[in-house]
Amino acid sequence: MDIEQRKLWNENHKKLTSIIYKPTEHENAIELFLNQHALLYASKIENSQVMTLEDELLNNMTDETFRKYPVVSPDTRNSIVWQIWHISRIEDMTMNVLVGNQDQVFFSGDWVKKLNINCTHTGNEMTENEVAELSANIDINALLSYRLEVGRATRTIVKSLQPGQFKQKVESVRIEKLLDQGAVKKEATWLLDYWGKKDTGGLILMPATRHNFLHLNKSIRIKNKIQK
Repeated sequence: MDIEQRKLWNENHKKLTSIIYKPTEHENAIELFLNQHALLYASKIENSQVMTLEDELLNNMTDETFRKYPVVSPDTRNSIVWQIWHISRIEDMTMNVLVGNQDQVFFSGDWVKKLNINCTHTGNEMTENEVAELSANIDINALLSYRLEVGRATRTIVKSLQPGQFKQKVESVRIEKLLDQGAVKKEATWLLDYWGKKDTGGLILMPATRHNFLHLNKSIRIKNKIQK
């Protein structure tokens, strides 16, 4: 995605924000979301020929660059694999549990074993040693496969939403489920409080779209700086 494509993505996100709560625009909102969301994943999520933001990130990416920690960046020290882990876990939790009221992809697919990690949380408030360990040990191919499965699950959930459901508030019992599952570290329970104040539309406008966009752009900046 070049600068103009990024500008268009941002313009379309503003459009999505303006129509998502209007029942008469329900089908248009879903279609626009699906287009926006697909541009944040590898193009094979929709078998598209369009270069996506994730395609740009992964193109010519080295394993060393993927895992490098800490990185020299004005807005993060965390590795690119941490960025991908973080956005994938948050989308999995918010879309599957809080919106879809179903199991996380992470647990239904036994991903903790495939990923070669020992944590289940979002990555918020990790110590430097914890980030270093995750960056060094996580299975990158498994991470990208997990992310793809999360994206596909999100798309299925959003397609199933009915007019008016974007205004549906997050149920406290679903927040409690995430807490019981170790979704966040004890130092990061503020994130559950934040999600608990959201509705379905709010979760779609941030974790499922804008949050991905921000971290993928951050990751591309890191990659470009390391591999210049």
